[in-house]
Amino acid sequence: MILKSERVAELLNAEDQNDPLIITPRPDLEGLKSSGAASIDLRLGSWFAAMRRSRASHLKLIGELEGADARFLSKMHFVRFGDTFVLHPQQFVLGVTLEWIRLPKDCAGYVTSRSSWGRRGLVIATAVGVHPGFSGCLTLELINLGELPVKLSPGLAICQLFIHQVSYSSHTVDRSIFVGERKPVLGEIGLDDFAEKLRRPI
Repeated sequence: MILKSERVAELLNAEDQNDPLIITPRPDLEGLKSSGAASIDLRLGSWFAAMRRSRASHLKLIGELEGADARFLSKMHFVRFGDTFVLHPQQFVLGVTLEWIRLPKDCAGYVTSRSSWGRRGLVIATAVGVHPGFSGCLTLELINLGELPVKLSPGLAICQLFIHQVSYSSHTVDRSIFVGERKPVLGEIGLDDFAEKLRRPI
C-alpha cells in the first residue's frame, strides 16, 4: 500500500519511535498534509560524478576494474548552492539527493522522475527501489536527451519518492554498499556464484 502524503507527514512528525522515518532536511509538513499527493519531492544535492572520457575500447565491468583504476572511471564535482552544473545533450552524470533518508523496516520506496523535467528532455532514473532500513542520500542517474544544455542547480526539486508499507518477519534490513553514502556511488558489477558456474567449461 502506497502511503499518502498525510500519513507520511504523520510518520515524520511522530515522537518516541524506535524505528522512525527520517527525511533531512525535513519537508514542509503542513504543505505535505494538504497536497493530497502520494509522493514526496526530493531535491538535487551538490555532488555530481561525471564519467571520464577515455580511449579505452570498452567499459570495463565484471571482474576487470580493480583498485586505483576504479577511481579514474568518474570525476567528482562539487557545486555550491547558487551555482549550476551544465548537463549537455546526450551527457550522462550521477547526482545525489539533497535529503538524507532513513526508512523503517516496515517501509520501502521507489523514486521516479518529475514530469516537468522529463518534458524538457531530462531523464532522472535511479535504481528505483529503496529497501527497508536504507539510510543515506539517493544516487540519481541523470541524462539529457534534449537538444539544448540543461543547467542544474543544487536545491531544485528533481524527483519524487513514493513510500509504501511492506510486511516483514525479521529485523534484517538493507545492508548494501550504498547505505550511508552522501555522494554519488558508481558501485560494482560482479558475478554471483550462479553466474560463475555458467562461465566454467563443461
